[in-house]
Amino acid sequence: MSEKRKEARGTAGTYFVTGYPGFIGKRLIEHIVREEPKAHVYALVQPKHLKEAQKLASQLRGTGATLELLTGDIVDMHLGLSGEEYQRLCERVTHIYHLAAVFYMGVPKETAWRINVDGTRNVLELARDCEHLERFNHFSSCHVSGDRVGVIAEDELDCGQDFRNVYEETKFQAEKLVQRAATTLPTTIFRPCSVVGDSRTGEIDRFEGPYYLGILLVTSPLVVPLPLPGNGVAPLNVVPVDYVVQAVWTLSHDERAVGRTFHLVDPNPMSARRVYELIAEKANKKLPRFNLSARAADVMMRLPVLEKLARPQRAALSYVNHLAIYNCHNTLELLDGTGIRCPPLSSYLDQLVAYVREQYRQRREQASEVEDPLDRTPTPPSDEEPGAQARRSR
Repeated sequence: MSEKRKEARGTAGTYFVTGYPGFIGKRLIEHIVREEPKAHVYALVQPKHLKEAQKLASQLRGTGATLELLTGDIVDMHLGLSGEEYQRLCERVTHIYHLAAVFYMGVPKETAWRINVDGTRNVLELARDCEHLERFNHFSSCHVSGDRVGVIAEDELDCGQDFRNVYEETKFQAEKLVQRAATTLPTTIFRPCSVVGDSRTGEIDRFEGPYYLGILLVTSPLVVPLPLPGNGVAPLNVVPVDYVVQAVWTLSHDERAVGRTFHLVDPNPMSARRVYELIAEKANKKLPRFNLSARAADVMMRLPVLEKLARPQRAALSYVNHLAIYNCHNTLELLDGTGIRCPPLSSYLDQLVAYVREQYRQRREQASEVEDPLDRTPTPPSDEEPGAQARRSR
């Protein structure tokens, strides 16, 4: 425990989290209050998500920690906070976890830039004003590597890559801001790959990305599962949300992590083909023996009978066959001896598939026509959601 933390908050930290009540943000806060019962946690919440945040916060009462919701938005000056609120953060906060971002790949570039880049710049301004700051923790993404293939190291960022969508590009630009700030601030950058449900329960509140595309292809209401897009030899790298939270919490309190970047990935991922075969086995189905090119699969999914079924997953096609291997040397080095490791997907696949199939069952009971239950599964409001099509927050 550092001396400045003791001076700022006794023996407990004071945490500021953006991205609440989003997918990872709410789990991170739950973890903080369990691990540090005397902590004081400030969570930035957009006004339209305040009711949901209050409901979740009420479930954490009695833990000993204090969770204080602050209404604001990362895109506004001083994060939309009052002068008194902003000053209070500057005087007390020891750790910042910046998770809020737009991740929907079809969002207009101006919106993505305003949230992912300008929003990060605004949170960095708060970090510079914090008198007792011990760490600025920034949630980036493995996909800042863009169209690069081969082995990608944690200390690599700007390697002349091109980007397949505005999400990748704006997360890249945001990470560049954090790297520049690292000359004067104690920063740590986390790059998770595709985050899936809890490895113990399978629970997840959003069904997006290449892994859930696999579940859609295999366990959709269609009698015959759709063929795998591409040849399936590329690694399909996924990590459970509980591993991400545990790793972030531990690394954010390790002084050796200051100024470093960490890939939160499976160090031994399976190929997309193998993952899809395992999913098919759980559903008692067989994948077709033939494959489709990614281009052909995208065209097929635009057919009227499948267009609605596949709409949320189409953007994931470009990742299923992307031959990128994310080296995680930094992560493995600093987590060595902590007991925290990314479990292999095969060890928790049953829980993930069972949870999704239960969602299917519930939705089928409610639906009178065949449609994609994943598209109908309600998603708890993210911390940042500027429009119906621009989902943000971790």
